[in-house]
This record gives sequence, C-alpha cells and structure tokens, in this order.
Amino acid sequence: MVQAWYMDEEKTDQRLEHHKNPPEFISLEDLYKKTGVEYFKLNVDTYTTDGVLDKLKQERGYTYEDEMTCSKECLPNYEEKIKSFFTEHLHTDEEIRFVLAGSGYFDVRDGQDHWIRIAVTAGDMIVIPSGIYHRFTLDTNNFIKAKRFFIGEPVWLPYNRPADDMDARKQYVEKLEKGFPVTAC
Repeated sequence: MVQAWYMDEEKTDQRLEHHKNPPEFISLEDLYKKTGVEYFKLNVDTYTTDGVLDKLKQERGYTYEDEMTCSKECLPNYEEKIKSFFTEHLHTDEEIRFVLAGSGYFDVRDGQDHWIRIAVTAGDMIVIPSGIYHRFTLDTNNFIKAKRFFIGEPVWLPYNRPADDMDARKQYVEKLEKGFPVTAC
C-alpha cells in the first residue's frame, strides 16, 4: 500500500525517505484533497485477467500504454535520465503510472508549495494531475518497472518550473483552489 508524507528540507541523497522529524504522514484522502493525486491498488498477478485495469482504462479514456524499466542496467543514459526525472516540472497531461515491480518516489507540491513524497511499490497505480509540479526518483533499491498510460498519443514533454503561465498550470491551480471532487480514490 502506498505511503505519503511531507518531506524534510535536506538536500542529501534524493533516494532516501526524507521524513520530517517527527515524521508527518498524509492519508490518501488528504493527499487527494491537497494535490488531486489519485491512487488505485491493483493486483500485479491478475491485472491482465481480472478486468480491474481494463475498466479503469475505459472509464478514464486511456488508449495508449507502454512499459518502462528504470535501472542502471536497463535505462540508456541512466544518470542523465534520473537527473531529468528529479528536476521539478509539470506536464500538460496526466501522468499515470502502474508499478509492476520495484519501487520509487513521486514528489508532488501541495497548495502551500510543500513537498509530499509518495512511495510506490508493485501494485500501486497513481494518477498525477496535469499542471502539478512534481518529480520522480528511484529509492535505494535503484529499480522500478512500470506501465505508463496516456489518453491518445503520448505527450511526454516536461515543462520545468517556473511554468506558471501555462494553461495546464492555471487550470490545476483553479481546481486546487476550488477543491477536487470527492468522487476520487
């Protein structure tokens, strides 16, 4: 099950947990309310046959998917890619990840501009809304394998912060101020 917490301000190894002292965990419900990030738990052993993922894909309009393995052995230009994933950015589309194996962290900004770290492992599926500032890093296991989903053809352009003038960012901030619908999660 995914865990989320507010991060400390340390600039040490990005792959560490970076808990505040004392730790300040955040529930999935509050994570959604404060950021719009949605979470789904899927069974990695049965997702191809149980219909749960197929139903989600249909309901949400995901029509394209691929698979990515992130490790020193599998990812070309590993050091460069990890650095770019950890640079704070936003996308104009949702970022959907279903972890098949391994683990890592997605960091997202809340409405007060504080970092929340989301630890994902096999079976976790998260949907990061378009327009939210975020970043990704591996944890100390240095391995994750995940499916990526897109509505239509994949658009994989990161817009590094600051990108406050972009429509996706303005729309996200408006949703953040109004509050996200209670139907998610």
